[in-house]
Amino acid sequence: MTAVQAARRGYPRYLAGRLAEYLSVLLVALTLNFALPRALPGGPLKLFGSPEALARLTADERAQIATQYGFGRPLPQQFLDYLTGVFTLDLGTSLSDGRPVIQALADALPWTLLLVGTSTAATAVLGVTLGVMGALRRRRGKGSGLLGAAVVADSVPQFWLGMLLIVLFGVKLQWLPTYGVSGPDGVSAGGVLQHLVLPVTTLTVTGMGYLFLYTRSSLLTVLTSEPVQHAHARGVPYGRLVRRHALRPALLPVHTILMLEIGFLAAGAIVVETVFAYPGLGRLTFDAITARDYPLMQGAFLVLTVMVVLMNALADATYPLLDPRARTGGRR
Repeated sequence: MTAVQAARRGYPRYLAGRLAEYLSVLLVALTLNFALPRALPGGPLKLFGSPEALARLTADERAQIATQYGFGRPLPQQFLDYLTGVFTLDLGTSLSDGRPVIQALADALPWTLLLVGTSTAATAVLGVTLGVMGALRRRRGKGSGLLGAAVVADSVPQFWLGMLLIVLFGVKLQWLPTYGVSGPDGVSAGGVLQHLVLPVTTLTVTGMGYLFLYTRSSLLTVLTSEPVQHAHARGVPYGRLVRRHALRPALLPVHTILMLEIGFLAAGAIVVETVFAYPGLGRLTFDAITARDYPLMQGAFLVLTVMVVLMNALADATYPLLDPRARTGGRR
């Protein structure tokens, strides 16, 4: 059996195995998504009055409120209702503002997709390009500056960088808006772009460091491999050697890292959107946690979890298309 035939026969089996794994991961994530909000200190009753007013409620009144909003039932029944709602797309009603959770998520998700999509594109272009430059300039000793900057960027906390950008470009220089997406005249394309600059910069800078380091390491590994060294010894020019023999195998694993990076950027949006008061899924999640809004928390966590799982699944599904050896476990 040839390598191509083996790859074609192995790909459906490969996908089936990965699908089973991700379904298991999703089931565990759903269980944690239900359990973690209920493990937080406090509870959703705080939404219905001040601590003094709640202290005056009788046990029967508390039980009546809990039953009315569904969190007074036994936990197994709540979990069953939660799973039923997930599969029927009925995630309940937000306790804090009375909107259906699906509607709240639908309003916030496009803003997060815009933020994460823009940041992903910038992270991919800058991280990979600078990573390749850092690897190639290492031969001439000029890549140490890029390496040091990438290590710093990979270590900077998102909230700290966001606050620094707000103080510098929003308060001192007053070049850019620092919160929301709308200006004095409401939401406009130009206004949205201006409001995106600082949060996108924060996500891009903190996300591109790891991609730079991985790209640089991967390319250096390929450049020092025996096939590439043999081609160089045969007199193949260095530029042609890099373009034709090193870049493609070096960027194959970077593809997987980039897919995973999208999921990390989506999770990191919680911090960035909160810092910049950006009306996306991250800010919605923070507000739900603060209010102990169980249905909204569960819905927001569910969407973020699905985004991360989908990016992992997409990475696993597309990598064998780029490298057929992965379909057969590397066998030829």
